[in-house]
Amino acid sequence: MKFNVEVDCTPEEARRMMGLPDLTPVHEKYIASLTGALDGVVQPEMVEGMMRSWAPMSDAGLSFWRQMLETSGKSTG
Repeated sequence: MKFNVEVDCTPEEARRMMGLPDLTPVHEKYIASLTGALDGVVQPEMVEGMMRSWAPMSDAGLSFWRQMLETSGKSTG
C-alpha cells in the first residue's frame, strides 16, 4: 500500500513544524561579513577563519574563496 501526502506550506512553516532553529540572524551576520569583505572593510583572512570554523572544507575550497575575495578586492580598490 502506498500513501502520498502533500503539504502546502512555506519554508518558514516547514522549519517550525519540524522544530528546526531559526538561523536567520546567523545568516544575516554571515552575509554582512562577506559583504564587508568584498567592500574592503573586513580582511579576507577574517572571513577565511570564520568559514573554516563554521564548515570545514578542503584546502581547495578555501583556496577558491580566498582567490575570489582577493580578486574582488582588487577590482573594487
